[in-house]
Amino acid sequence: MANGTLSGKTAVVTGASSGLGETFARALSRAGANVVVAARRVDRLERLANELDASGRTALAVSCDVGDPASVEALVAAACDRFGRVDVMVNNAGVVADAGFAPEKVPPAMFEQTIRINLLGVWYCCQQAGIRMLGDGKGGSIVNVASIAGMRGVEDFPPAYQASKAAVINLTRSLACSWASRGVRVNALAPGWFPSEMTDQVFAIPSFKAWAANSAPMQRVGDPEELVGALMFLATDASSFVTGQTIAVDGGLMAGSGPGVPADVRKIFGDSIPGGLGRLITPT
Repeated sequence: MANGTLSGKTAVVTGASSGLGETFARALSRAGANVVVAARRVDRLERLANELDASGRTALAVSCDVGDPASVEALVAAACDRFGRVDVMVNNAGVVADAGFAPEKVPPAMFEQTIRINLLGVWYCCQQAGIRMLGDGKGGSIVNVASIAGMRGVEDFPPAYQASKAAVINLTRSLACSWASRGVRVNALAPGWFPSEMTDQVFAIPSFKAWAANSAPMQRVGDPEELVGALMFLATDASSFVTGQTIAVDGGLMAGSGPGVPADVRKIFGDSIPGGLGRLITPT
C-alpha cells in the first residue's frame, strides 16, 4: 500500500448499510480499493455495491451479523474468495441498545445485546481478519470504530455502550501488541458527535443537539466526511509505524473537561480586568 492509496487492495466494512459505514465504504472505494460491504440489511448493501461498481470500483455485498462468529467467518471467507485476501478490515458495526434507559434500570437483554455487537462483534471480525492476514504473511490494517464514550465516563449515558467502546480500545491495544511483529496493525477511531442513523433520534431533540455541539471546543457536531482523513491514515501505509493507537476525531472534546466559561462570566471578566486583558479577541 503506497501512502494514501489503496489501489488494488481489498477492504471490508461492517455496518455499511447506512451512516458512517456507508461513508467509509465510499471513501475506501475512491482510494482505489475493492470494497466488501457487510450488514444485515442486504437491500441497502446491494444498492451501495451497485453504486460503487458503477463508479468503476469493484464491490461485493455480504449479509453478516457480526454478533454471530459463523457469520463473520463466512464474511471474511467471501471477501477472500472474491478478491484473494483482506488488506483492510474496518469494524464499524455497532448498536446502542441501552439508549435512554436510566443506568440502574437497563434490562439485562439490552446490556447483553450492546456488548454482543459492539465488543464480541469487533473481536470476531478482528480474529477472522487476523487469521487471514497473519496466515499469508502479507500483513494488513485493522481499524476498529470505538467512541470518545469509551475514553471517559459520561453521566446518565448508556452504560453498556460506554463499557463496550472502552473494551474495544483496549482490545485494539492488546491485538496490536500481539500482531505487530507479524505485520498486522490494529488501531481505532474514536468519533465524537456525528449525525448518523444511531444519533438521528436524539439529534431531533434541539436541546440535546445543542448540548452535543457545545460540549466540544469547536462548538459543533462533525460531518461524517471529517472522519475520512483519519480512516485513510490508518488504513494505508501513511501510518506504517502506527499501531495500538486510538485517534479521537471529536472537535477537541477530549482535549478538555467540558464546556468553557459561561458567556455571562466571561463578560464579567472582560469588564472587570483593567486594560481589556480579560476580553477575548473576536473579529471586528
